Amino acid sequence: MSRLPSRLLLAPLLALGSLRRLFGKRGYPDHPKRILVAHHLLLGDTLMLAALLAKLRHNHPDAEIVMSCPRAIAPLFAANPWGVRAVPFDPRKVGTLLRFALRRGFDLAMVPGDSRHSLLARAAGTRHVVAQAGDKPKYKNWFVNDQRAWPETATALPEMFSALAQGSEPPPYSPEQWPLAPCRDFERPSGRYAVLHLGASSPLKLWPADRWHALAEILKADGITPVWSGGHNEAALVTAADPEGRHRSYAGQLDLLQLAHLLAGACLLVSPDTGVAHLGRITGTPTLTLFGPGSELLCAQSRFFANMPAQSLSVFIPCRNQRVLFRRTLKWVRRCGRGFDASGCTPNDPVAPHCGNALCMVAVTLDAVLAACDQLLSSSPSAGTAS
Repeated sequence: MSRLPSRLLLAPLLALGSLRRLFGKRGYPDHPKRILVAHHLLLGDTLMLAALLAKLRHNHPDAEIVMSCPRAIAPLFAANPWGVRAVPFDPRKVGTLLRFALRRGFDLAMVPGDSRHSLLARAAGTRHVVAQAGDKPKYKNWFVNDQRAWPETATALPEMFSALAQGSEPPPYSPEQWPLAPCRDFERPSGRYAVLHLGASSPLKLWPADRWHALAEILKADGITPVWSGGHNEAALVTAADPEGRHRSYAGQLDLLQLAHLLAGACLLVSPDTGVAHLGRITGTPTLTLFGPGSELLCAQSRFFANMPAQSLSVFIPCRNQRVLFRRTLKWVRRCGRGFDASGCTPNDPVAPHCGNALCMVAVTLDAVLAACDQLLSSSPSAGTAS
């Protein structure tokens, strides 16, 4: 659907919001009564906002905190972690924009990642808007009061998001901080089980099917029931890894809230670098994340989540050399955002525009995965026993 209707509605709302900006109180408020977190991030980035939400609640215990959220992700917030109310938002749908227009009058707004959502914050009548600096094109920053500089040294995304807010740091994360609402009933595995999530947003993040097959068989031999997980269009990945259908597959059968409950009862989650790996961290599931094009520094080494039973694996490869994050260039970032091209590119070519080899994922060996799984299982022996 076109964004045009939403953009037409934004114009008068922005005019009202700008008047509020001119005549309202300026500066970062010491005691905001109403706070908005305005974004339309993907699952993994949304879950990494936990550090920001916890910090806002820690420093403003009595404030109303509202967060825009993609519709599919909103049920994960149904039990209101940190007292945050998640309101479904889609920039292409006028009705979701009206929800924020009707909630006008925020004292403070945080805009993580894409600063264009500062327009949403201003349309909602926010007095003071904070965003991360340097978004492009420059019009995205027109309605931002406070552009926060990006870190000069390696920093995980949860801490980058948290730095938008002033005040002291919250306690480290524990699953009790994020209760799950009840979900629609589904048949859960019995006994001790591990969730093997095969899917990812890019073919370049996929681990070879034969290694998934071997991992499942080894877990089964050790008395742990493997179950497959994947998105609605990823059943073929399960078929490739388990052509005989020896193990149960939930691929395409669960919504996100159901998947969270499935993970909460598991003794182990193995996943590529994708949103489901972050969901395992939220549920406190012992989680092994396999990194290929992505960055462990950005997504796996967070202080806020330091107490969670999680490990990650990646292998250095020269073409993981791009330094762009949310359209900003950070000199210490090392990641790969190349698109997939089945014709491939020169292996380890640091300037190739596309990739069809996924050598970074092939380099993650079965032996390394097994060793990491053994360590997670031995350090969390009771995980998954009370699903």
